[in-house]
Order: sequence, then C-alpha cells, then structure tokens
Amino acid sequence: MITFDPFWNTLKEKNITVYELLEKRNFSHGTYDSIKKNKNVTLNTIDQLCKILDCQVEDIIKFENIDD
Repeated sequence: MITFDPFWNTLKEKNITVYELLEKRNFSHGTYDSIKKNKNVTLNTIDQLCKILDCQVEDIIKFENIDD
C-alpha cells in the first residue's frame, strides 16, 4: 500500500503549513483530502508536490507491504 506518511514530515521540515499549501500555493483542496485519506492521486500531483516542497518522491510517499 502506498501511504503519504513522509509527506506530513516533509511539510513540517519545510515549515509549510496546510494553509500555505492550499491557499498560497494553490494546491487543490480535493487532492489534499485524498492525500489525508491515503487515496489515489496522479503522478502529476506527486510531481507538483515535489516542486512545491523542493523534495524527492520518497519525501512524499512510501510503500508499505500490508500482506506481511
């Protein structure tokens, strides 16, 4: 399962609030809600977040094998 756990740490490390992400960086509220619920987002969204946060993909998402 892909999770967005690293995303929350990256936001904190970059000192970017959710308000700033949504209102000042024009990030979609609906997409933010999907991330919050660990739902699917497009690679374009991951790319956008990497640009906004100046980070790598692994700073946004990680894979967790839940079958173990």
